Amino acid sequence: MIRVRFAPSPTGNLHIGGARTALFNWMHARAKGGKFILRIEDTDLVRSKKEYLDEILHSLKWLGMDWDELYHQGERFRIYRDYAQALLSKGLAYQEGQAVIFKVQPEKIKISDLIHGDIEFDTSLIKDQVLIKSDSSPTYNFACVVDDASMNITHIIRGDDHISNTPKQIILYQALGFPLPEFAHIPLIMGAEGRLSKRTGATAISEYRALGYLPEALVNYLLLLGWSPGENQEIVEIREAIKKFDITAANKTASQFNLEKLNWVNAQYIKKLAPEKLLELVKPLLLEKKYIADNFDSNYLLSVVKLFQERITTLADFADYSDFFFKQTLEIAPDARKRLEARDYSREFRLLIERVDGLESFDHLSVETAFRALVSELKIKAAELVHPVRAALTGKTIGPGLFELMEVLGKEKIRQRLSAFIKGGV
Repeated sequence: MIRVRFAPSPTGNLHIGGARTALFNWMHARAKGGKFILRIEDTDLVRSKKEYLDEILHSLKWLGMDWDELYHQGERFRIYRDYAQALLSKGLAYQEGQAVIFKVQPEKIKISDLIHGDIEFDTSLIKDQVLIKSDSSPTYNFACVVDDASMNITHIIRGDDHISNTPKQIILYQALGFPLPEFAHIPLIMGAEGRLSKRTGATAISEYRALGYLPEALVNYLLLLGWSPGENQEIVEIREAIKKFDITAANKTASQFNLEKLNWVNAQYIKKLAPEKLLELVKPLLLEKKYIADNFDSNYLLSVVKLFQERITTLADFADYSDFFFKQTLEIAPDARKRLEARDYSREFRLLIERVDGLESFDHLSVETAFRALVSELKIKAAELVHPVRAALTGKTIGPGLFELMEVLGKEKIRQRLSAFIKGGV
């Protein structure tokens, strides 16, 4: 049976690169009917923190990656020391104080990487390897080999920044008499200016969640960073992707993280949501900002959601773009204020209030009919009134269609907000 592992260190949050590695391992396991093992590499007793572990586990669950088995290296120190002692007993290692060090013998090592093909290493370029440090904790490569072998890991799928560790691990596999797994080294994710940095996308998964990205969209995008479902398909649901996934088809060259592309993918997933589902996703953000209370009118909120669903890129956009529907005191953006101060619109606003108040049927079609009749009577172009009215009602210069948002806003708020810009009152 195929058995793969993702082995994060709880010395920091789960970032894009680690999440992509976890995803490729999880996909390989699910595509082949195998097992996905989660191993927490918490041998660094000083830097390992519970809050990082919690964030990693939470982020993996949020992304939809479930695991079949969970191990903590911090609970396995005795196992590592026993294997180190076995190498000492065979004369393959030596001690310096409390440290145990493996004697590296010169040889040529060749592997057939599932992504890069044949790779050859010369161990004469590798110095003797520390197995157990003087504080009795195991080194990364030694613990890795012992765990991968004892957990029956068949495929090691990881970033190609680990290629240099491969020969150091293979010589330990050989010395301990363990069968070699297959290796697949995934090219790194790069930023626009080289290595991925926080500025170019190396943000914690939990931060992407807070910014309003959907887990399905983020997983879709991570898949595209190193693998393609074919036929230039860019939106692929995870269940369909699993049917097609083949680790040997992963890209051989680095992928570039593109925030604009991620935003586009996320927007596509938002558009596909049922409006009722989107309402449930944005509601916590509105509650957090105190725009609404728990007992807020859900029909009103659903109407607002429908207005913005085609326009937003992230869930956070909804809270930013739609705030004028929920705030009692309107904030006027500088560009909107400039529109309103271009001239005195008191007469036009007063007449529009009268027309709106007089409507028996209040919907966007009747509002538009009344609005266009008014501008025709005033002998002005519709745009001459559309822009200042939008600025007065929303505090913004862009947004959903004016007549659609007026329908949702309602007569009372329209009257209140236009009146605020009529000199001398209504």
